[in-house]
Parts: sequence; C-alpha cells; structure tokens
Amino acid sequence: MENEEKNEKKNQNGDIKELGSIETFDGRHRIFCLTVIGEIEGHSILPEQSKTTKYEHILPQLVAVEESSEIEGLLILLNTIGGDVEAGLAIAELISGMRKPSVSFVLGGGHSIGVPLAVSAKHSFIAPSATMTIHPVRTNGLVIGVPQMMNHFTRMQERITDFVVKNSKIEKNKFSELLMNTGELVTDVGSVLSGQAAVETGLIDSLGSLSEVIDCLYGMIESN
Repeated sequence: MENEEKNEKKNQNGDIKELGSIETFDGRHRIFCLTVIGEIEGHSILPEQSKTTKYEHILPQLVAVEESSEIEGLLILLNTIGGDVEAGLAIAELISGMRKPSVSFVLGGGHSIGVPLAVSAKHSFIAPSATMTIHPVRTNGLVIGVPQMMNHFTRMQERITDFVVKNSKIEKNKFSELLMNTGELVTDVGSVLSGQAAVETGLIDSLGSLSEVIDCLYGMIESN
C-alpha cells in the first residue's frame, strides 16, 4: 500500500511538470486541479520562449475527469494572456458541458479568451488583485481587406459574446459596451476590470481566496 502511494505521488509530480495538472488524493474529496496559464496554443505552434497551454493536452484530460469514477470535482486555475480563440472556446465548451462540479479561479489575469474559460465553470472566482481584460477578436499576420473577412470576425465575436453571457450573469449590452470601450486600453479597444469590478458586473460570481474556492467546490460535491 505504501509503494502504491509513493508511485501515485510520483505520477502526480510528473503530471504537474508535463501537463500542469494534479489529482489530489489526500483531501476531504478527490478533485482534479487543472492549470490554464500563458497563451492558449491551438493549431499553430508558438515559440519555445512563450509560456503556453496546449489545448490538445487539455481536451482529453477533461474527458478523463468527466468519466472518472474516482474524481469528484474539477478546479481550474487561470492566468492567461489570450491565444487561439477556437482552441480556447473548445476548452470552455467542454468545461461548461460537464456534469461534475467545477470551480474556476482567476489569478493574475484573465485576458481575451481567458474570459470564456473563467465563466465556463459552474462557479467562478477571482482573486482581489486579479483582472479581466475584455477586447474584441483580433489576429496577427496577413488580413485580406474584404467584407467577408470582417463578417468572419463579427461572427466569431458573437460566438464568444453569446457563450460569456450564457455562462455568467453579465448582460449582453454591458459586455458589448466593455468590449468596445475606446477610453481605457492604449492603442486598442476594450476594458480591464479589477476583481471587484468583474464581480459587480456579473462577469465573475465571487471574489475569493484559495481556501474559499476549495470550500465552494467541496460544498458543491457534497450537495450532489
């Protein structure tokens, strides 16, 4: 039995190093902790010096958590700077469709596609010192200046906006207002919300600390 525990802890350490995740095994409930940090890497490989979260690693982990008979809940730790919109939205859709209790906790910041990721959990938290950065969809590289391209960006933004509104308490017109704000970001449009402001607008459910986040997740597990 002792050897099994040692092997399990060894596997946990490997998961943290390679995938940024861990399954806790000595708390009141067995939960899976998933970290989504840096830039969401999607269909294109980002430079080695960039801190990234690879969506092809996250998707199967979420399926495994949902199907596991031992894992009782999911904790998502977020500190993002944006990334591939399609990949981020795919992760958010999987989380929002899970039956198991899930809680997200924004630390540092939730930037761009980090917003749908934050609200995808059944209950969302943000640290008092953290921020949420909201801005429209944008892209790097060559853009063909035709109406079809602008329509493509508009439809993509509508998908993100609809997801955020559906999975949070913020009103659609308020989110759109924050999205298109021209008086806050330098050389860009959008808004930066403090932790308290994110809660007051209804974007995030609660302001809190790690202990409060875990208590909330445990409460959801026990109520189920």
